[in-house]
Amino acid sequence: MNNNQIVIFLDQLASFIYNKELIKLILSNRKDKSSDLKNIIATIVKVKVGYRLSFVYRHNTKDITKNYEFEEGIILIKAALNSEFYNAEITSNSENLSLVTTPNGKVRLKRSEPTLQPVATFNHNHVKERLIKTSENIYLRELGIINADWQVRHEMGDKYRQINRYIELLSPYFNDAKLKDNFHVADMGSGKGYLTFALYDYLTKNLSKNIKMTGVEFRDDLVKKCNEVAVKTDFKKLNFIKGTIAQAELESIDVLIALHACDTATDEAIYRGIKADASLIVVAPCCHKQIRQEFNVTNELSYVVNHGILKERQAEIITDSLRALIMESFGYKTKVFEFISTEHTPKNLMIVGRKIKSGVVNKDSIMNNISAIKKLYGINKHHLETLLEA
Repeated sequence: MNNNQIVIFLDQLASFIYNKELIKLILSNRKDKSSDLKNIIATIVKVKVGYRLSFVYRHNTKDITKNYEFEEGIILIKAALNSEFYNAEITSNSENLSLVTTPNGKVRLKRSEPTLQPVATFNHNHVKERLIKTSENIYLRELGIINADWQVRHEMGDKYRQINRYIELLSPYFNDAKLKDNFHVADMGSGKGYLTFALYDYLTKNLSKNIKMTGVEFRDDLVKKCNEVAVKTDFKKLNFIKGTIAQAELESIDVLIALHACDTATDEAIYRGIKADASLIVVAPCCHKQIRQEFNVTNELSYVVNHGILKERQAEIITDSLRALIMESFGYKTKVFEFISTEHTPKNLMIVGRKIKSGVVNKDSIMNNISAIKKLYGINKHHLETLLEA
């Protein structure tokens, strides 16, 4: 623990703790891969005896919470960072710090601007205001997120936070997009329906939108279950049908959503949105096999794709960059950003495209950029291009 970067990190952490500026600390990337402990999350709480560091030990199937005095907590964090975890991330009122240690002992410390609002209270029972309420929420109960007392089930806490984060991210786009009355939202690959129900709920109740919404899912049992829940919830304009992204029969699509569609299924979703002239296209890609298999790099970037993990990550970046550019060439203003924290899932990228009705698209310039990227990586054709040309 004599590395200077680690000493700086721990000194700054102690300062944040004693000044009560710490919002959250996450220890992750377990050194012992066979361990059941995934990560440790530490926050400041106020209990009857005063301020404490609250540790959540997150295991595969359970969470264990313990409170420690500041000094003891700092000692435990130092020990865990020394022997148990490679990475640590601080979120504070004034700045964020990220510490990454490689297995061979190299350490990198990165500082960035704060990403969360300053902590206003440390009360142990303080609950963040959520856009999707739990009280008397029938669909959350039926889908197993909350119990009969309208409380979030312990094991579903991450899913509930993900649902609210999803709504927070999409809300501004629905406010900005010029959508007609009774617009149609198609949620491709809706799965168990968690996000589908939440978005319908938020759009109809919070934003008072008049909409139709269709969840498309290939598995019969999930289609049946979600339609039963929609009836119980009295969501009259929400229904679920059996189908695939490519072949589902839909009359019109004003908003197309496809989350975690694998590999080229994301391209099929974007293609359907573009062909339908959808006002809004939202995708969270998963797997990037097509471009990875096409890589044929013979220039100075060959080392970047020489190792499996680097090739995989580069394929993700290039695949989604080309998707965004292709969407822009068809008149969409795109944004690519992190959907949820990597502590929940590594598949956390989201691409949103909003159709711009006015202004001139410099398609030639965009296509030149696409061609240059493909040439650099020896890519013959992006699957989305193939679909659009066909």
